[in-house]
Amino acid sequence: MSTVEDFFAQHDDWPWNPPRPGRATFHYLILVTEGVLRHDVDYVTQTVAPGQWLWVRPGHAQCWHPPGAARGPFILFEPDVLRPDLARLLAPLTAHEAPAVLSPRPEDTVWLQQTALQLLDEHRALGRRPLGIHHALRRSLLESLLLRLADSPGTALVGTATAGTGRGRGDRYGRFLDALELHFRELHQAADYAELLGCSVRTLSRTTRDATGKGARELIDERRLLEARRLLRGERWDARAVAVHLGFIDPANFGRFFRDRTGLTPAAYAAR
Repeated sequence: MSTVEDFFAQHDDWPWNPPRPGRATFHYLILVTEGVLRHDVDYVTQTVAPGQWLWVRPGHAQCWHPPGAARGPFILFEPDVLRPDLARLLAPLTAHEAPAVLSPRPEDTVWLQQTALQLLDEHRALGRRPLGIHHALRRSLLESLLLRLADSPGTALVGTATAGTGRGRGDRYGRFLDALELHFRELHQAADYAELLGCSVRTLSRTTRDATGKGARELIDERRLLEARRLLRGERWDARAVAVHLGFIDPANFGRFFRDRTGLTPAAYAAR
């Protein structure tokens, strides 16, 4: 738990030596109270205005922009910090594909800011109270904050889940996204996911088109492409390793797949 201004103060070589894009391993949750924050999430620049929240989830590629006048609390937490019952309830909000920028309801704005500041105060109060109470207070404040954020417009409805559906989402589109996130490396056909969900390919495609305007196969390819872009930015991954990781039998097929969708070869993209 920190603040945006403290983060930039700890990186005093900005903007001359900005960090390279990297994969998030924590949840990054930032409230902007002053100024404007610009931040890349999966290679899309997000602009976060006062009163809005930026949420970078584990697995996302992110890159900081040079410091500006942005101010506000900066919360980091590990995926397993939430109790299992709460994690299931918040699954649509913590999901990989959930919105990166949240705009809470106006009546919630002040409450959320005050709760975030209380969480920051408790984080800085290590030693003021018994350790067990300190940790319990931090968890309670974080859980309250997330539950209130879950009611932000544009987020998936919370509480619509049914038991026994992966991360807890009962609708067919949500279960497809859950299955895709688990299996996109080895399952590449719409028929694979239709079988997992117990429906026909036509029904699955109708479901994804109703939700996004895109067919199931297009969403599968988009997820594989996103992972390829993330990995190719890493120094330890070359095109052949990425192809194997994503289930391409022939690296040349991966090269065509990538070039057709980005206009660049994997090597050219990595070099750029």
